[in-house]
Amino acid sequence: MKKIQGPGLFLAQFIGDSAPFNSLDGLAKWASELGFTNIQIPTMDPRIFDLDLAATSQSYCDETVARLQQYGIRISELSTHIQGQLIAVHPAYDSVFDGFAPELVRGNPKLRQTWATEQLMKAAEASQRLGLTTHVTFSGALAWPYFYPWPPHNALLFEEAFEQLAQRWLPILNRFDECGIDVCYELHPGEDLHDGVTFERFLGLVNNHPRCHILYDPSHLHLQQMDYLGFIDCYHQRIRAFHVKDAEYTPSAKSGVYGGYQPWLARAGRFRSLGDGQIDFKSIFSKLTQYDFSGVATLEWECCLKSPEAGAREGAEFIQRHIIPIAEHAFDDFAAVETDPQQIRALLGIKGADV
Repeated sequence: MKKIQGPGLFLAQFIGDSAPFNSLDGLAKWASELGFTNIQIPTMDPRIFDLDLAATSQSYCDETVARLQQYGIRISELSTHIQGQLIAVHPAYDSVFDGFAPELVRGNPKLRQTWATEQLMKAAEASQRLGLTTHVTFSGALAWPYFYPWPPHNALLFEEAFEQLAQRWLPILNRFDECGIDVCYELHPGEDLHDGVTFERFLGLVNNHPRCHILYDPSHLHLQQMDYLGFIDCYHQRIRAFHVKDAEYTPSAKSGVYGGYQPWLARAGRFRSLGDGQIDFKSIFSKLTQYDFSGVATLEWECCLKSPEAGAREGAEFIQRHIIPIAEHAFDDFAAVETDPQQIRALLGIKGADV
């Protein structure tokens, strides 16, 4: 068996304008003091990480790794969640998602998609230069506005949407393959890849690509009322990254899993800090260990009640407590005895002639 690594911290929700949250060094030192050993770095803020430079400069990548080592911190993955979202945008969301893109490409969906694709290609190069093996992202969405079957689903619409999604991602997956990096999609409502069925559909259309994998986040599965433990049994071979994020769902007489357009605090399903929700992390860590997951258990903090600083401080200890120190041998090895083929046959009552 292999041991889960960590605890890791996804920096996205902690980046800010004041120290220590406005620089990579400040964030790394702060995370280290809380007990984190790894960080997952978003790539949209050059103050924190310069993706353009990292894609072309080995010295920049080497210097970044060395600086982080001073704090006992390693990089687990780079994140292109925002850029991945922009690989595929339905026109209904054009004006909203334009705000995620540089001004130069706003108002031009084709140019925006080209920019996003180039960003993913750079992330592959940068990941290779940093010596990483996994990358995390979103898939984007063309079909999401039609997720509920009213008006009745049009099979051709979904065929075309997923074929288009696969066409856009296949060259990116090939580039990551050339760099030796696995692409892990966070299955998330609002993305066309939001559950096991949609991931399988996409995987088939990219020819079961060896670099197409899953970022496992049980909170998104729980809030869709899925069996997040059974999910591991089904897809453990494709799970290569892990967001440790808690959630709760309290059945309501007034609203359901779609939230009723309410703020997070009022919803039936809410994200919570680690240990404050309903997710069975003991079973999750056990299953992932059983299936030899050796990636980093990374805290993604999102909570409608608790402060991010408190969530991070408690989260580091929570993850460390759940990582299982693997057994080096079976508990009953002490009772094992050596046998040879002749003894085995005798134990089974098989004589020489009984073949």
